[in-house]
Amino acid sequence: MLNQLKLWAKKLKKQLFILYLAYKDNRVSWYTKVFTACVVAYAFSPTDLIPDFIPILGYIDDIIIVPLGIMLALKMIPKNVIEDCTIKAEELIQNEKPKNWVVGSIIIIVWLLIFTWSCFTVFKFLN
Repeated sequence: MLNQLKLWAKKLKKQLFILYLAYKDNRVSWYTKVFTACVVAYAFSPTDLIPDFIPILGYIDDIIIVPLGIMLALKMIPKNVIEDCTIKAEELIQNEKPKNWVVGSIIIIVWLLIFTWSCFTVFKFLN
């Protein structure tokens, strides 16, 4: 069972790389790119819709929401793009993981702004 979970996790990781590469492809429509970017950003984001510390429910997004988003995004992308991105993803996984510091920085800044706004709101409410 542990080996099956490891294989499932590797498959998800590979599919996320395929989506990452498909997002950059010009053959993909803009609305598919938006949805794909949201799925990849949510999968790599350190925060979850349902926090992991909530028993059982906390892992629903990791077990159901992320794979469902990946599946839907892959169905929206043309087959020839998926084939090309699959080859590139396999090479990328073997050599080096992609790094996109701009997107990572934007995600961190957005969460910091939300946290700051929340702190100010709570502070105003308490005073």
